[in-house]
Amino acid sequence: MSALLDFAQRPIKVLIADDDEAVLDAYRQIFNRVATSPEGDQLRNLKAKLFSGGSGGGGMARPSPTGTLFEAHYRRDAEQAVTAVREAIESKQPFSVVFLDMRMPPGPDGAWAAAQIRQLDAQVDIVIATAYSDVDPREITARVPPEDKLFYLQKPFHPHEVRQLALALGRKWEAESRVRQLAYYDSLTGLPNRVLFLDRLGQTLELARRHHRVVALLFLDLDNFKRINDTLGHGIGDELLKTMAERLTQCLRTSDAISRAAPEGTAARLGGDEFTVLLSEINHPEEAAVVARRILEALSQPMRLATHEVIVTPSIGIALFPQDGNDVESLLKNADLAMYFAKRIGPSLFQYYEEVMNTTALRRLTLENQLRQALNRDEFALHYQPQVNLLTGEISGVEALLRWESRDLGSVPPIEFIPIAEESGLIVPIGEWILRTACQQAKHWRDRGVSLPRIAVNVSALQFVDHTFLSTIQRVLTETGLEPGVLELEITESLLMKDAYGAAETLCALKKLGVQVAIDDFGTGYSSLSRLKELPIDCLKIDRTFVQGLLADANDRAIASAVIAMADSMNLRVIAEGVEQTSEADFLRNRHCGEMQGYLISRPLPVDQVEPFLAQYRMVAVSANA
Repeated sequence: MSALLDFAQRPIKVLIADDDEAVLDAYRQIFNRVATSPEGDQLRNLKAKLFSGGSGGGGMARPSPTGTLFEAHYRRDAEQAVTAVREAIESKQPFSVVFLDMRMPPGPDGAWAAAQIRQLDAQVDIVIATAYSDVDPREITARVPPEDKLFYLQKPFHPHEVRQLALALGRKWEAESRVRQLAYYDSLTGLPNRVLFLDRLGQTLELARRHHRVVALLFLDLDNFKRINDTLGHGIGDELLKTMAERLTQCLRTSDAISRAAPEGTAARLGGDEFTVLLSEINHPEEAAVVARRILEALSQPMRLATHEVIVTPSIGIALFPQDGNDVESLLKNADLAMYFAKRIGPSLFQYYEEVMNTTALRRLTLENQLRQALNRDEFALHYQPQVNLLTGEISGVEALLRWESRDLGSVPPIEFIPIAEESGLIVPIGEWILRTACQQAKHWRDRGVSLPRIAVNVSALQFVDHTFLSTIQRVLTETGLEPGVLELEITESLLMKDAYGAAETLCALKKLGVQVAIDDFGTGYSSLSRLKELPIDCLKIDRTFVQGLLADANDRAIASAVIAMADSMNLRVIAEGVEQTSEADFLRNRHCGEMQGYLISRPLPVDQVEPFLAQYRMVAVSANA
C-alpha cells in the first residue's frame, strides 16, 4: 500500500504552450502550489482575461488536500513545445499532459504541434485549448489519434477545471504507465521484456527494410549462470542478473558513437539469463563485433555478491538483417543459434551467424531426438578395448566404450553423439546403462574363468555431480555381484580440478566402496599438483595426444616421462592411451610405464570377440615370457 501512495504523490509533469505571456502567468498560478489568502488585483485581472472573471479562485492557489504537485514547463510556440517533448523522451522523463493553445501566430498552430508530439510520444494526453468556434475536433482527431488521448477546452474556462483535468489525466497516465511497466518491462532488471523487445524489433526491421538499412541483433547468454544460481542461491542469482543488466546498459551508452540506439535503449531481457541487444542503422557489419567486444569486456569483470566474488562471462551470437533473416522470427532464431555455437567454442566469445549452422543444428536436433529413443530401442552396445601390462605382456583390463547403431541413422560416431548426450542430460541414464552393462559383462566373464583383473568405465561430469551417483554405483555393484575392486571409474582431469574439494569427498566415498579411480586424459588440463596428491586416486592415463607425438616431439617425450616418474613417486599406476606403434611401446616400456592400450594391441572389440581375443592374447603373452 505504501508503494501505491508514493506513486500517487509523484509530481505530474505538464507542458503548457501558449503565445500569450499573460496566459502563461495564469497557468503558473494554477499549477504552482502557493498558499495564499484572497488574490490581489493583478491575479483577478488575469483570471478575468482568461476565465471570464469566474469566482471561487481561492481554491486555485491553495495546496491540494491530497498533496498533489505539478511539475509544469512553459513554452511560447508550437515548435518549442515539440522540442520540449522530444528532449523529455530522450531524458527518460516524458510529459504526462500537454496543453496546447490552438492559435500561436506567427508559427505553426496547436494542431500541428499535437500531430508532431503524437509521433514522438504515443502515450501522452494532449489538451487543445481554444476560444475559436471554427475549430473542428474531428479534423484534429484524424491527425492526432487515438481519440481517447486527445481533449478540448473551450475558452473561457475556470481555473479549477484546468487543474482537475490535469490531475485526472496525470493520474490516468501514471496508472497506464504502471500497467505498461508490468506488461512490457522485466520486473527484476527494469529492461524491456520479450513482448516489448519483439515489438521493437518488428518496428526496427520495418524501418530498416523501408530505408535499406542494416540491423544487428546480438543474443547473449551467461556462461555457467545455472551453476552459480544453484550453488549460491536464487537471491545471489537475481543480484547477478541485475548487475549484468546495469553493466550492459552502461556499456551500450558508450557505444552510441558506433550505432545509434533504438528508442528507449537497445537491451532487453528475454528471460532467465538470456539478453538481447538491438543495433539499428549500423554502417558496416563489423561494427556489431566492436559492440560485442565491449560487452564481453564489461560483463566479464569480477563482481562481489554478498561475501562471494564471482566472474561470469557471456556468450554472444550475432545475426544481421537482412542477410541472416528477413523477419523477426528468423533473425532471432539465427542470433540464438550463433550464440549456441559461440558457447560451444567459448566461453566468453561472440560468433556471427553462418548458413551452415542451420544444417549443423538440424543434425544435432535429429541426433538428440533419436538419442532419447535409443535406450528403449536397445540401440546401444559396448565395445571393449584391452589394456596390457607392458612388463609381463598380460591383459590387465579392458575399457568399456559406447557404440550406437541407430535404427534410422545407422552407425553414429561417439565423437558426434556423446557431446549431445552430455549437453541434453541424457548422459545420466545412458551412463547408468553403460555402468550396469559393463559390470554384468565383467561378472559373466569372471564367472566363466576369464582372467580379467579390471574393467574401466568412463564417468561424465553430469553423472559425477548427480546426487544419486554414489548410490547408483553401490546399487549396481550389489545387483550385478561384481567385486568393487574390479571396477575402475575414469574421470577427466578437468572435472576433478573444477571443484577439487567436492571431488575429493566423492572420491573418498568411492574408495570406501572399494572402487578404483583413474584420471583420464591426464596432462590436457590444468591440475594443481598439490591438490592432485590429496585426491584418493589409483591411476593416471597419459592422453593419446602425447603418445602420438613421442617419436617426433621432444616436448611430448618430456611430458610423458614426467607423468610416468610422478606417478611412480606417488605409487600410482600409469596407462598410456593411443599406442599404435612398436617404437612407442618400446619408449614407454623403457621409461617404466606400467600399462598401455591402443590399436597396437587391439581396436575396441564387440562383446562376442573379447573372450576369444583374451584367451589367444594370454597364450601369446605366456609363450613370449616362457
